Amino acid sequence: MLYWLLKRVLVGPALRTVFRPTVEGLEHIPDAGPAILAINHLSYSDWLFVPLVVERRVTFVAKSEYFTTPGVKGRLQKGFFSGTGQVPIDRTSGSAAAGALATGKRILAAGELFGIFPEGTRSPDGRLYKGKTGIARLALESGVPVIPVAVMDTDTVAPPGEKFGRYAQPHVRFGAPLDFSRFDGMGSDRFVLRSITDEIMYELMLLSGQEYVDEYAASRKKSVGERARSLGEGAVQVAKEIQGSATAALEDAAARLPRKGSDKDGKDIKNNDAPAGEAADVTADVEDIAVHDAAHDAQAHDAVTIDDGETSVSVERVESVERVESITTDGDAHGVRDAGG
Repeated sequence: MLYWLLKRVLVGPALRTVFRPTVEGLEHIPDAGPAILAINHLSYSDWLFVPLVVERRVTFVAKSEYFTTPGVKGRLQKGFFSGTGQVPIDRTSGSAAAGALATGKRILAAGELFGIFPEGTRSPDGRLYKGKTGIARLALESGVPVIPVAVMDTDTVAPPGEKFGRYAQPHVRFGAPLDFSRFDGMGSDRFVLRSITDEIMYELMLLSGQEYVDEYAASRKKSVGERARSLGEGAVQVAKEIQGSATAALEDAAARLPRKGSDKDGKDIKNNDAPAGEAADVTADVEDIAVHDAAHDAQAHDAVTIDDGETSVSVERVESVERVESITTDGDAHGVRDAGG
């Protein structure tokens, strides 16, 4: 009941009015009976726009934690996910994969449409990634057709990792049902499972126009994260070296400035570098030495960036270098250039 209330009254009309999603290939959706909808995964909004353009209910699986959180927030969360066509993974089978398979079989046995994302997670860069074989196992064990579904521009509306996106008109394209009955009784053969999965992903590639990557999206995300951490550590090291160089430059510049001092008898030391004609007791005081984060020659930097062509890491604002503001000689102020210059 809540599903249809959200779809037809509370949420659906607003989504249709604002985004005006387009659809093609609806003739491939059966009027009745079970089917698996294999969908490419660009955005968390995929599970909103696909059911929106289909007259029948489409059910997805979600983490059981979404349905078991205590308190008012938990009840609201459970109501929302249930109302948008999602059910918790059946954990009685052990692993999450086995639980999703068990839940999918139960939904299909009830004659419903079951939506699944073969990539297992959202694409990190808009490309189509290698599918996991769970969908092939589900197709063989349930004996139902698989309908490939390509969503486009949902990652513009709701980009992964960002709170807000840009306006776009999502498009949903349904392909012809795929029948894998020729593989009946071969569900334990991993080569058969991979062959079925690859066939599904090939159809998704044709429907969506995405570039295919023969790598799992989750593995890609992990490798990018590790590369970013590695480059980040390198950037921090470079920043420390720059800051160390800046500090050394400051100390060196300050050491070379003429200073007021006294000998063991307490008499002022004369400045032997004073130009001819100046008083012999010319002394110099460093009035102000301040460290600035502005860029001064090669000694100061606002950011350090390391880029290996695939991953870029920046460490912003390396606070360094010094500036000698002025020198007072017998009461007369004289400007001095930056010590890093």
